[in-house]
Amino acid sequence: MKKRKIVLVTGMSGAGKTSAMAVLEDMGYHCIDRFPSFLIDNLVNEIHSGKTVGFDNVALSVTAKDFDIFYQTFKNMDAEVIVLFLDASKEQLLLRYKYNRRNHPLVVAGLANGLEEAIDAEIKEFSAIKSSATIIIDTTFLTAQNLTSRIQRFFSIEGKRTLTLSFISFGYRKGLPRDADLVFDVRFLNNPYWEESLRAQTGNDPAVYSYVINDEKTQEFLKHIESFLDYAFEKYVEESKHLLTIAIGCTGGQHRSVSVVNWLYDHYRKDYTAFKDHRDVVEVKHD
Repeated sequence: MKKRKIVLVTGMSGAGKTSAMAVLEDMGYHCIDRFPSFLIDNLVNEIHSGKTVGFDNVALSVTAKDFDIFYQTFKNMDAEVIVLFLDASKEQLLLRYKYNRRNHPLVVAGLANGLEEAIDAEIKEFSAIKSSATIIIDTTFLTAQNLTSRIQRFFSIEGKRTLTLSFISFGYRKGLPRDADLVFDVRFLNNPYWEESLRAQTGNDPAVYSYVINDEKTQEFLKHIESFLDYAFEKYVEESKHLLTIAIGCTGGQHRSVSVVNWLYDHYRKDYTAFKDHRDVVEVKHD
């Protein structure tokens, strides 16, 4: 019998929990926001009874204060419990609140004197929860469409729960992807930027891809990284990890990192559920 799936949606205020819950609801999850923790036994009994239609897949938006009671209770059920943590940089959260002219929940509750103090308090409050999260999505650089796409990938009800690989190319000029589990620097590879005919193209173009991937130095690198990733993926599967984000970086995120991510994606998608994102290709013109 297929296990029930329970998703605990938590994370920083302003990082996209409401949007995530809306996507999950559209996907067929029974979504519950701000369910009172003192009624959790009633909810568990309802889920166990099987009388309520749609309770096979449940998503709950949970605060830091109530997280432990929900997590421990559901872990003792015969269900697959997934913790989705939504995060964003402090700078981005400040911008979102100022742009939307909303009050932070901790300010409204009188637990913080201002927006920055409230965000700092939440960062501290969520530190332990974040470290134990099943899936972390950093929305700092994500559009609403990007967030929707990622949630649909990771939480498909029909999809089998195996290790999902997310390959991301990026440019060091714009900083590391904050949600990366593994980061590899490929700035030592020969750079197509210095070939005038390739400069305006990206690793998505056959000429650039061929230049990068067929180079002897890249071939040696791919041999070593494939050996490491094969071992790492096997161990992550043993630890029941749901999502692994592998980031490949070059100077601007246009040529080398894009080519390598495309190679890795094509190589591993035969055996794993795999996705790829090229974070900086649109915005960056030079590598």
